[in-house]
Amino acid sequence: MNAIATAIVEGTLPGRVWLYANYNCNLTCTYCLTESGPRVARRELGRGRMVEVAREAAANGFTDLGVTGGEPFLLTWLPDALAEMSEHLPVLVLTNGTLFPTKRLPQLDPILGRPVALQISLDRPDPDDNDEMRGPENFRKVVESVPRLVDKGIQVRIATTVESIEDADLDRLCALHRDLGVPDDDHIIRPIVRRGRAVDHDLGVTAKQVDLPAELTITVDGAFWSPFGPTVHDGALDTDLLITRTTRPLDVPAKALVRLIENRPVGDDVALNIR
Repeated sequence: MNAIATAIVEGTLPGRVWLYANYNCNLTCTYCLTESGPRVARRELGRGRMVEVAREAAANGFTDLGVTGGEPFLLTWLPDALAEMSEHLPVLVLTNGTLFPTKRLPQLDPILGRPVALQISLDRPDPDDNDEMRGPENFRKVVESVPRLVDKGIQVRIATTVESIEDADLDRLCALHRDLGVPDDDHIIRPIVRRGRAVDHDLGVTAKQVDLPAELTITVDGAFWSPFGPTVHDGALDTDLLITRTTRPLDVPAKALVRLIENRPVGDDVALNIR
């Protein structure tokens, strides 16, 4: 067993590798970590590279993959890439879910029956409150998309990203996701992190490296400590959580991350429930 696999088994290194597929998006959410939007440069990782990372991750003992952006499904080749990646490891894809009420839904056929799950953002049980943070018609498109995805046999998770939420609103939100076909075990609630566009809107919690689980994250710019690392503010990439510019072969940044974890002071553990 290599050093990376040993760290995963021992629990010092989480088993998921994250990939930033792209940085452009069809939305401009108020708290977006990467300042993504329709006019943002794609900065694609590329289909071939994503499949390569999946293969290398499996060989190094990682247990699963995460794909985020931007909005990954703006990349028309993504479903085929996910099908290839899932031959090596299970995949979780973070998406805003707004593209699927359209003709794009049949384009997901390559991932049917494969270990690929979609995590879709839904923050509030009311359209106006939800759309204030995420954009017009977001709520409607999500509640239309989720049952269609579930009916196709695709596993859907719901992610609620908020500064705070009243118990009554949370109860209604949970009732909603259950009605949409998403069980409680597939609903996560996480805080807004004060990075990216959230800084300009004075939103969220300040998260340092100690607050973030060490999850190897691969982008076109290098490897980062966490998927919360390769964020963007004022159009500039944040590099405070950059591990290395080198991402090939994958064991180079993975070993660098293991060394950083091993050198942390005793008791220097994750302090916030950020995932």
